[in-house]
Amino acid sequence: MALFDRLFAFIQTLLPHHLLSAVVHALARIRLAPIRNVQIGLFSLFTGVDWSEVRRQRMADYAHFNDFFTRELGSGARPPDPDPEAVLSPCDGRISQCGRITNDRILQAKGHSFSLRSLLGNDPGAADFVNGFFHTIYLSPRDYHRVHMPLTGHLQRMVHVPGRLFSVSPSTVRAVPDLFTRNERVICLFDTEHGPMAVVLVGAMLVSSMETVWAGTVTPPRGRRISTGDWSRRDIRLERGEELGRFNMGSTVIVLLGPGAVSTLADYGPDDAVLMGQKLARLR
Repeated sequence: MALFDRLFAFIQTLLPHHLLSAVVHALARIRLAPIRNVQIGLFSLFTGVDWSEVRRQRMADYAHFNDFFTRELGSGARPPDPDPEAVLSPCDGRISQCGRITNDRILQAKGHSFSLRSLLGNDPGAADFVNGFFHTIYLSPRDYHRVHMPLTGHLQRMVHVPGRLFSVSPSTVRAVPDLFTRNERVICLFDTEHGPMAVVLVGAMLVSSMETVWAGTVTPPRGRRISTGDWSRRDIRLERGEELGRFNMGSTVIVLLGPGAVSTLADYGPDDAVLMGQKLARLR
């Protein structure tokens, strides 16, 4: 592990994670046109946002910076993989890790793994994913920040787990043990034709809010206790590729499938780029 990774991780332990995120939350929603335009312009310049794939093409079309950060894509910008048995990537980003869940352990980085049950807030459904499959995808600031369905599914439960907001950058993932079970997260549990599926939205430093299409803004506000909502009786069915939620800044998405769901995994390794709608795996 590089000295920089350890130093960056140590500095983060000293920072007021939620206070910094609250400040960013406010700054990202300033509606004054000159401030909004400077924020969007500088962000686009330094991150390399591809305006050609964005539906709204002018800065004036956005109410504030966060409206731009969660921008929609134009029609046809992310065509889904044509294979009807494909498990689709829920977002743009880079593969952090992927593969088999080993009993209760999920690989985080070389030398680090974390508990499946802890990731899911000790939800009883965690047992369904033991020895299953996972994909962890890191979204950089320039990426499209809406999250979509890897498979068609019926929503069963949504679990909000409060926690820290460490960065989820590759250097922090390498340095902070149990990172994804320490950070705040929103866990979405679905029933599909191929068994259970979980899509976990992991909060991060300066991630000021996470939303789902059925509940709206989940965080903030923030509490200190795990909260679980049973949505199984509301018949919420989302189609493969349909929008599930979004990050208002940040972060990381973890997709979990059961042990009998997948026949083959696509040939991805750590740090490989992936786009929403591309094939992550093929169903059994």
